[in-house]
Amino acid sequence: MSGVEGVGVAGFNARPAEEAREALLGCCRAERWAAQVTQGRPYSSLGALQARAAAVLTDEDVTEALAGHPRIGQAPAATHSSWSRSEQSGVADADQAVRAELAAGNQAYEARFGHIYLVCAAGRSATELLAILQARLANDPQTERQVMRGELIKINDLRLAQLIGTEAP
Repeated sequence: MSGVEGVGVAGFNARPAEEAREALLGCCRAERWAAQVTQGRPYSSLGALQARAAAVLTDEDVTEALAGHPRIGQAPAATHSSWSRSEQSGVADADQAVRAELAAGNQAYEARFGHIYLVCAAGRSATELLAILQARLANDPQTERQVMRGELIKINDLRLAQLIGTEAP
């Protein structure tokens, strides 16, 4: 997180563009997306900010944003958003068998789709995340890309709400 958390929409709108862009990159590690959302200011509400963030998200942004997310069940590295640790807290208490299945599922997913398994993990247990992963392995690549984009939008919505200090609806 980068110093603008909890400032409300008005505070976010008032920040210098570079500071706002950096804060947005903490939410979603996609340069063009962060620039587009920054340029859309001022926002009248969290909903308006979230709508703009979803509307300007491209497939290329999704690909770039994947670098900002650790594998489900893997400890976040320094390059990952500080939000990842709390979002994946449901995995922390998982038993070794579930962790092993998640690791194997991650490998199968990456082999099938060529990128990490991205899911909005907030509030979900390791068992739930594993079941979702296993179900998504049956998707065709185009369907999975749409599902993954939807998951990134959910993640971004939660992070944007935290960024400005408002709970997501």
